[in-house]
Amino acid sequence: MNIAATEKQYLLDQRYLAMARIWSQNSYCKRRQVGAIIVKNKMIISDGYNGTPSGFENECEDCQDKTKPYVLHAEANAITKVARSNNSSDGATLYVTASPCIECAKLIIQAGIRRVVFSEKYHQEDGIRLLKRASIDVVHIEEEITINSK
Repeated sequence: MNIAATEKQYLLDQRYLAMARIWSQNSYCKRRQVGAIIVKNKMIISDGYNGTPSGFENECEDCQDKTKPYVLHAEANAITKVARSNNSSDGATLYVTASPCIECAKLIIQAGIRRVVFSEKYHQEDGIRLLKRASIDVVHIEEEITINSK
């Protein structure tokens, strides 16, 4: 990839991450809100945020402020959503506000996603290691941007 194409991809990555950050605001979780979008051919084909399964209460934490065991991660929600659609995530890029855990990494691999871009490091890095072992391109972008920047 030439320098201009690399810079353009970096700008696109920043913008899609900003969209995932905005999408994370839909989460009812108090401890941490995470958003994810799946992009293929410059089109958003799915989105997700962390939360309880459909039809459950919109409370992610129990009375001791611990995350309930059945809360779904943003990546899992985005992947299952695309699985129920007519779209395919094969060869797509996943943008997520926190690096994937090991369980989500397994789903990402099985969904055929070829690239993962994230902004915040999760406290365990076993998910990132598994993605790299599966030859998935993993990109960490920390800084926030203004969507209107050029």
